[in-house]
Amino acid sequence: MTELLQRAITEVSKLSDEEQDAIATRLLAELEDEQAWQSRFDTTTDDQWNNLAALVRQKNVQGNFSSIKNTSIGIMAPN
Repeated sequence: MTELLQRAITEVSKLSDEEQDAIATRLLAELEDEQAWQSRFDTTTDDQWNNLAALVRQKNVQGNFSSIKNTSIGIMAPN
């Protein structure tokens, strides 16, 4: 276990049982989500990646992209 994770666990252990369970629930959900995305990426074939790249190139040529400022990512991006 890393030092940073050990520090986090030490701090969480000082919280109430309810707060610990809430943090554990969020952490486990995050880990499950990461595993699901990794599985999706691992099972994506070269043909699927190539098709996605072709679609992106086509949309770029057609000018069918929205500004990132119009997305939730854009809200976090610096101006």
